[in-house]
Amino acid sequence: MTRLATASLAGTAIEFYDFFIYGTAAALVLGPLFFPTFSPLAGTLAAFGTFAVGFISRPLGSVVFGHIGDRYGRRPVLFASLLLTGIATVAVGCVPTYGSIGVAAPVLLLVLRFLQGLGLGGEWGGAVLLTAEHAPANRRGLWASFPQIGPSVGFLLANGVMLALSASLTDAQFAAWGWRVPFWAAGLLAAAGLLLRTSLSETPQFKELAETGERASVPLAEVVRDHWRLVLLTAGALAVGYAVFYAVTTWSLSYATEHLGVSRTVMLTCIMAAVAIKGAATPFAAMLSDRYGRKPLCLAGCAAAALWMFPMVALLHTAEPLLMFLGFLGAQLAFITMFAVVAAYLPELYEPRVRCTGAAVGYNLAGVLGGALTPLVATAVAHGEGPPWGVALYLTAIALLSLGCFALLPETRPVADPVAEPAAA
Repeated sequence: MTRLATASLAGTAIEFYDFFIYGTAAALVLGPLFFPTFSPLAGTLAAFGTFAVGFISRPLGSVVFGHIGDRYGRRPVLFASLLLTGIATVAVGCVPTYGSIGVAAPVLLLVLRFLQGLGLGGEWGGAVLLTAEHAPANRRGLWASFPQIGPSVGFLLANGVMLALSASLTDAQFAAWGWRVPFWAAGLLAAAGLLLRTSLSETPQFKELAETGERASVPLAEVVRDHWRLVLLTAGALAVGYAVFYAVTTWSLSYATEHLGVSRTVMLTCIMAAVAIKGAATPFAAMLSDRYGRKPLCLAGCAAAALWMFPMVALLHTAEPLLMFLGFLGAQLAFITMFAVVAAYLPELYEPRVRCTGAAVGYNLAGVLGGALTPLVATAVAHGEGPPWGVALYLTAIALLSLGCFALLPETRPVADPVAEPAAA
C-alpha cells in the first residue's frame, strides 16, 4: 500500500503541477502577452477564459479515460493521462506570443489548455481507484487520500518555481522568457512519473471483473441511465471545493497584485504557506472519515466554507501578509475537510463496473461548476474601492448549494467491504 500510495501521489502531483502552472501564469503574465489589445481587466478575463477551458475539457477526459479504466483497467489510465498532460504542458511553454504570430497565439494556448484538461480528467479517477481498490476497508479513507495530497504538492512545486523566478528575474526577463521555464520543466517531471508507475499492478476488483466478464460494454451509457442523479449530486456537492481553492490560488493572486499593489512574491508566499498546511492536514481528515464517516466530514467542510468566505475576503482586502495568510488558511482547511474524504467516498458510491467513469465524471463536472467559473465571476464582480463582497457572496452561495447536495447523499463508510458492492444511489 505504501508503494501504491506513493506512486499515485507522485503522479497526481506531477499532473496537477502541469495544470496549476497555467493558472499561476494566467494570473500573472498571460493577459498582456497573449491579449495585448485588450484593457488590463479584459486581458485578465481572457486569460482566465483560457484557464477555464481546461476545466471544461476535464469531464470529457473523464469519459474517455473512464471508458479505458472500466473496460481495460485502471493502470493504463495512469500512463496515458500523464503522457498527454505532460506533452501539452511543455508545448504551452513553446507557444510564441501575440506579438510574434498574432491571433494564432491565443488559439494555440486554448487548444493546449484543452488537452491539459483532457489528461487531468483521466488522472484523478485512475489514481484514486488504484489506491481505493487495493486498500483495506477500515483504512480506505486514509490510503485513498494520498492522491489528494498530490494537488498540494503539485501546487507548491509549480508556485515554488514561479516564486523563485519572480524573485530572481526582472519583470522584463520574467515576461520575456522566465514564465516559460516551469512549463518546460514539466517534461522532466512527466518522464519521472511514467518511470515510477511502471511497477504498479492492476487492482484486484478490476481483475475480478475481467475474469467474470462483468465489465460494462459502454460505461458512460450505464452511468447516464442508472446513476445520473448520483452524478449530479456529487458534482454539486464538490463544486464548493473547487470554487474555494481557485478563489484562493488564482483569483486572489490576480486581485491582490493588480488592485491592492501586493507583490507577486508576497502573494505566492502567503498562498503557498496555506496550501502546505492543507496538504499536511489531508491524511488526518481522511483518518477521521474512517472513524466517523464520510458524510459528516463533508458536511462540516461545507458549513465551514459558508461561514468563512466573508471573513476571508475582508482579510484579503487588508493587503497585510499575515492576515491574508490566515484568511487563505481558513478557506483551505475547510476545503480539505471535504476533499480529503471524497477519494474514498466517490468510489464507494459507484458500483465497480462503472466506477472509473462515474466517480471521475462527477468529480470533474464539479470542476466546471466551481473551478472554471470562479476566477471569471470573481474578477468580473470585484469592482470598487472596498472589499469585494460580491465574491464572498458568490462563494457562500456555492457552499450552501454543496451543503444541500451532500445532505442528499448516503453514508458509505464500510463495515465490511462495500467498495466491492454496488452502493445505493
